[in-house]
Amino acid sequence: MPSRPVHRTPQEAVTVLNSRAVAAIRRTSAVDTVKARIALAAEHGLLTPGERLPGVSEIAAGLEVSEITVRRALEELEQAGVVERRRGRYGGTYISGAPPKGAVTQISAYREDAQRVRQLIDERAVLEVGLAQRACVRRTDEDLAVLGECVERMAAARDWAEFHVLDERFHLAVATAAGLPAAMHLYSSTLTDLYAYFLPYPIASLRDSNREHGLIVAALDSRDLAATAEAVFEHVAALHRTMYIGLD
Repeated sequence: MPSRPVHRTPQEAVTVLNSRAVAAIRRTSAVDTVKARIALAAEHGLLTPGERLPGVSEIAAGLEVSEITVRRALEELEQAGVVERRRGRYGGTYISGAPPKGAVTQISAYREDAQRVRQLIDERAVLEVGLAQRACVRRTDEDLAVLGECVERMAAARDWAEFHVLDERFHLAVATAAGLPAAMHLYSSTLTDLYAYFLPYPIASLRDSNREHGLIVAALDSRDLAATAEAVFEHVAALHRTMYIGLD
């Protein structure tokens, strides 16, 4: 028996079109997304020729994939000429001296999703500003201690992979301090979707970003609602300029 056609309202259609299943990177395998993110960072000069990549376990944690996924991705990136493996005392995986552009076709999925990324940034800004203002009112000394520790550890992070894990912990801690589980769930989902597009960045740039984290903590500490809203909004809105969508 043939299946009955599905009739959706315009709003339902928009929801489907914006769903994770339709997003271009959601149609891309985990291995290919790792390849694309590293290759795209190399194409934009975020990862420079000769730069050593973090270890497999660190990359896996930073990009939230399994270690076997990272190993397979690095093998295929080596075959494509994007990275090279070195043995001996200074062994490891390095960005090639002249990484070829266009060698990793899965990059197109990230470019295809540029508008989706912009929307996720705006959604995150709205949600995080609201949660941060609520946290400003009800935060505890323990909350501030957790946030302060994250800032200190990000300042000492050795590479983008370590930094990114701490960055996620920081922002989730701000949202958690608001004490609104339903809103927290929505925010966490948006953050997860957006972080799927995170690219490796120079650690110097990330440390500049960490100074903004310090401003957020200071505003929360002083219970300054206006300063909290401004610091959080500026920090998130900057992604429109600093994510790969602003680099083309």
